[in-house]
Amino acid sequence: MIHRFDDAALAGVLGHMNGDHGDDNLLIARAFLPENGRGDAVVTAATMTGFDGAGGVWLATLDDGSTVEVAAPWPSGLISERREVRREIVALYDEACRRLGIEPRPHA
Repeated sequence: MIHRFDDAALAGVLGHMNGDHGDDNLLIARAFLPENGRGDAVVTAATMTGFDGAGGVWLATLDDGSTVEVAAPWPSGLISERREVRREIVALYDEACRRLGIEPRPHA
């Protein structure tokens, strides 16, 4: 069974990602868009809209003005603890940089 996080965890993570890591959202959406069936599109903006124990979800705005949901599974597999979410988002960011040929910034 896939873990569902409570509203406080969702609000905290989504608020942080969308408030402080907009560029990371964009990189993740760009890198994982091809796995979501839209490899031909160009992502111009992205907002993290949700997550559960299986992965994260972003709403990507494309260059034609349309939007598409981009889902990315957690690199380490299923999770169930809020503290694991940060680790997995960092891993998604690192994988996005690898896929896009971008040098990732150091992590604190």
